[in-house]
Amino acid sequence: MNDYTSKLPRFPEPYWRKTAELPTFPKLQEDLKIDVAVVGGGITGLTSAYLLAKAGAKVAVIEAGTILNGTTGHTTAKVTAQHGMIYDELISHFGEEKARLYYQANYDAMQFVKNIVKEQQIDCDFTEEDAYIYTNSDKEMEKLLKEFKAYEKLGVVGSEYVSEVPIPVEAMAAVVMRNQAQFHPLKFLKHLVERFTEMGGQIFENTTAVDMEEGSEPVITTRDGHKVRCNQMIISTHFPFYDLKGFYFSRMQVNRSYVLAVRTEKEFPGGMYINAETPSRSLRYTDWNGEKLVLFGGDSHITGQEENTHQYYEALEAFAAQAFGVKEIPFRWSAQDPTTLDKIPFVGKYSSSTENIFVATGYRKWGMSNGINAALLMSDLVLKKDNPYVELFEPQRFHAKPDVATFVTDNALVAKELVKGKLDRPSTDPESLVQEEGAVVTVNGKRAGAYRDENGKLHVVDTTCTHMGCELNWNNGERTWDCPCHGSRFSYKGDVVEGPAELPLKRLDLE
Repeated sequence: MNDYTSKLPRFPEPYWRKTAELPTFPKLQEDLKIDVAVVGGGITGLTSAYLLAKAGAKVAVIEAGTILNGTTGHTTAKVTAQHGMIYDELISHFGEEKARLYYQANYDAMQFVKNIVKEQQIDCDFTEEDAYIYTNSDKEMEKLLKEFKAYEKLGVVGSEYVSEVPIPVEAMAAVVMRNQAQFHPLKFLKHLVERFTEMGGQIFENTTAVDMEEGSEPVITTRDGHKVRCNQMIISTHFPFYDLKGFYFSRMQVNRSYVLAVRTEKEFPGGMYINAETPSRSLRYTDWNGEKLVLFGGDSHITGQEENTHQYYEALEAFAAQAFGVKEIPFRWSAQDPTTLDKIPFVGKYSSSTENIFVATGYRKWGMSNGINAALLMSDLVLKKDNPYVELFEPQRFHAKPDVATFVTDNALVAKELVKGKLDRPSTDPESLVQEEGAVVTVNGKRAGAYRDENGKLHVVDTTCTHMGCELNWNNGERTWDCPCHGSRFSYKGDVVEGPAELPLKRLDLE
C-alpha cells in the first residue's frame, strides 16, 4: 500500500446509517387492510409512500429488516442525470427519443429533490455540484467525444466538454453536467418518513413478505402468517419478493462495488467525478464533523464470483493515497446493484395481467435519481395519472439488440456456476480456521461454509442458496456468503442479507 500502513477499518460500516438517527417501527402483529401496500423500505418505497399519503391514500410500508438499511444505506448518494457513459449507447440502441426520455426522467427526479429540500427546508447536506466523466485513456477518448455529442443531441442542460478537471488525477478530457446534486440520503428520507407518519402512514419493520395472491384485492402473506389486504401494491424490494411471472432474477445481472470514506491530506475542491475506463473510480465529498470526507468508490464484479473482495478496498485505498493522501479511513462499505439487460430500470406493472401491482428494480449504480423517478412514476400509476415515462420503463418490454446476447451469456454463466459449485469438493477442515477466517469446508463428507469469529466461535452453515440451489462462495471483505448465480447474500450466521433469497441458510452443528 504505497509507503504507509493501511488505514482500512477491520469491518465494513456505511457512513450514512452511522450519521443518521433513524426512528424504529414495530413488527406487524395482526392482519391489515389498506389502500396501498408498499413492500420495501428504501428510497423508492418510502418516497412513493410519502407521495401517495400526501394524495390522501391510506398507505402501509412493509420492510423485511429495518428501513434504509439496504442499497439506499450503502449508496454514494449522487443525485444526477449523468450515469456514466450511457447516452450515446442509448441513442445507438433505442434512438434519440427514448434516450431523451431517460435523461428527462432523471433530470425531473433531481429537480424534485432540489425543490422539496428547498420548500421543506430539509437538513440533509444537500449541495449542487458539477458532475464530470473524465478519461486518461486514448481508447476512451473517442467514446467520451461521442458521449458529449449525445449530450448536444439530447439538449442536456449545462453540458460541456473540457480538457482538464479540478482534482489531482491524470485526465486528457472530460464531459461535464453542471448543477447536479449530492445529499445525505437517510437524512432526506428521515424527513419524508416523519411527514408520512404524520399523515397517518404506517411502517412495519422486521416484517417479511413471503407470498402474494393476485386479484382485485391483492393479499400479501408475511413470514409470521399475517395477511395484508390492499387495493394496490408496490413492490420496491431489491428483487421482487414475488417472482412467479416476471422472472426478474433471470433478466438482471447483480454486481458489487466498493466505497471508502476518507479524511484526506489534500483539500477536496468539490464536484462529483467518475472515470470512463476500468477499473472505475468515483469521487465526491460529504460533511463529517465539520470537515470533508471524500468518498472513493469503484471496481465492480458479479456478486459471488470473487472471493478476495478485500483487494478492491485495498485498490481504492492506494488510489486515494496517490491522489489526495490518506489521514484516516473512518468508514468503508460495499453496494449491490442489479442491472437490467438494456440498462434501463424496470418500473411499472408487475406483469401484463396485473393492473394493480407495480414493481421497481434494476437501477444499475444510479439508485438515487432512478429510485426517485421510479417513485414518481409508480405514484402516478397508482393514482391513474398520465406520465410520459410509462413506456420507457415498462418491465415487460423486450429490445432484441442488446437483450438476447446478454440474456444468453448471463444465464450460461449461471448454469456454469451452478454446476461448478455442485462439483466442488473442498478439503479444508472447519476446525483449522483461525479467528476471523471463513472458507468453504467439508462437514460429514458434504460441502459447507464455516467462519470463526473474533471470539473464536465457529459458525457453520449449509452453503446451498435457498433461492434456487446454487452453491455460495465466501466473501472475505464483507464476511458474507454470496451467491454467484443471482446475487443473494447471507451473513456468516446464515441470515439473509440480500435477496432474491427469502429463507436463511441451514445452520450445521459439528457435534
